[in-house]
Amino acid sequence: MCFPPACLTFCFASSCTRFTLSAVPLELAIVVPVFNESENVHPLAEEVLSALTPTGHSFELVLVDDASTDDTWAQIQAMQAKDTRVRGIRHLKNAGQSAAVWTGFQHTETPLLATLDGDRQNDPADLPTLLSELKDCDFVCGKRTQRQDTWVRKVSSRIARWARKAWLGADFEDTGCAVRVFKRETIADLSPFNGLHRFLPILVQANGARTKEIPVNHRPRVAGVSKYGVWNRVWRGMHDLVGVSWYLKRRLKRTPVDFCPPK
Repeated sequence: MCFPPACLTFCFASSCTRFTLSAVPLELAIVVPVFNESENVHPLAEEVLSALTPTGHSFELVLVDDASTDDTWAQIQAMQAKDTRVRGIRHLKNAGQSAAVWTGFQHTETPLLATLDGDRQNDPADLPTLLSELKDCDFVCGKRTQRQDTWVRKVSSRIARWARKAWLGADFEDTGCAVRVFKRETIADLSPFNGLHRFLPILVQANGARTKEIPVNHRPRVAGVSKYGVWNRVWRGMHDLVGVSWYLKRRLKRTPVDFCPPK
């Protein structure tokens, strides 16, 4: 199901109307959806800035607050006041993680995009490595080789991988890993829907993008609480799996073509 446009609040360095474009075009936008992650905003932003500043890439960190009920938005505003490379967007109504990620995509213009989860279990130090891999492909995603999760989550991920391979014919090891770096054109033909963030690597590969998985670090949560339980992951995941299967088989069906050789 496609999600409706969310009502948004924008937070910019000088006003709440429109930001001033940098004299130097930005290369990369790191989109991070957050919901009730007040304690994680500042340390996460500091880690991202520390990891990417030495690379020489011009970038912005876009924190998308999915209508948090704590002071996450205030923390985003404070962080932006501290560093103008940080930008905030806020949903006025909770719309879910996929909607928050898509909002970040739609309100950035950089040729390169990256994503992270807002719980700090993803390590921003992995981003430079993923960026370097784009010289050979279009979409690079992480795979958590030493997951800091419960055994139940690990087992459910293995079952989900089997189901994706059986239903979709795609065998990504870890589509649940949010550490991704990719070229904007890889998502140009996608339509937003609830659950998009879980299937993004599969969808862009089906559209012809060159994809690659590489090992990344995974850390235990140190602040805040998880927004997902095992059962809402399983049932929601199965529902989305059926929808994506239909989408890939019906909407992305390609017609074979032949080309006349030039004379």
